Order: sequence, then structure tokens, then C-alpha cells
Amino acid sequence: MNADAMIPLKIAVLTVSDSRTEATDRSGQTLVECLTTAGHQLADKRIVEDDIYRIRAVTSAWIADPEVQVILTTGGTGFTGRDSTPEAISALLDKRIEGFGELFRQLSFAEIGSSTVQSRCLGGMANATVVFCLPGSTGSCRTAWNGILAEQLDSRHRPCNFANLVIPERGQHDF
Repeated sequence: MNADAMIPLKIAVLTVSDSRTEATDRSGQTLVECLTTAGHQLADKRIVEDDIYRIRAVTSAWIADPEVQVILTTGGTGFTGRDSTPEAISALLDKRIEGFGELFRQLSFAEIGSSTVQSRCLGGMANATVVFCLPGSTGSCRTAWNGILAEQLDSRHRPCNFANLVIPERGQHDF
């Protein structure tokens, strides 16, 4: 394989919402458009209500599925009573990507100012699957994709990226 060719990843998208449907899920569709435009493959897409155990059930199945290399969630990262995505996902992670939330909030600050402190987005690794939890707005999804994920999910990005950790033939699963 050409070392300079981008290796497409299989990415699943989960929208966490009590009110969205496929017709109204703009943030999930934004992520699908971003990942497919970049040359990746949509492995699965679902919408689940904001419930810790339903979020964990879908995410756990994807983490266990060797065909899913990346999981992107959108929604449920705020501070309202039902926002529970970070609590649901944190328990499933083997390792957290500590800098992801901090970098996202730094990028987001330029767009929405101090309101970014209410973003509880996070990233981590579980069973050789990288997981990113993003806020539910389309703007936040674009900020995360354009500012972080597009490069970090591109196997050509140097000096390092998360793509090479989840590509089996690269043999870099020692994390």
C-alpha cells in the first residue's frame, strides 16, 4: 500500500437526543458528511435517547465490533438534567485522550466565548476503537471535525495520529 495514500476508517455516528429523528438530526448528518467527504466509511449511524444505559449499549456493541474503528457521538454533553453522554462513555474507556476536550474548548472559545466551559466533550480509546464525544450543535461538530478530527483520523498526518492506532495492519495497538 502506498504510504502516502489515506487509509479510510470505518466510523460509527451516534446522536444522543430525546427529540431528534433522522429527519431532524442535523449534527449527526453533519458528521456523516464530514467523514464521507474526507474519504472515510460510515460503519453505522443511530439515534438514541439521552439515557446512560442505552448510550452504553450501542457504544459497547460498536466497541466490541472489529469493523468499527472510530465512534463519534454528538449530544448529551451539556449540564441539563438528562445530559449523560460523558458519564455513559467514560466507564467504557481504557484510556482517555486528555488533550481532546481542552483543545476543543480552546478552538470553541474563539467561536462562542466563555460558553465553551459548558462543553463536557471527551475522547478516549476502548478495545482498539477511538471514541469522541461531541456537543450536539452542528457548529460544534464542524469545529471538532475541522480543528481536530480531520487531521487525527487521517493516517497521513504527522508526527502522529489516531488513525494509525486503529488500523490493524499498522500493528500499533500497544496502548
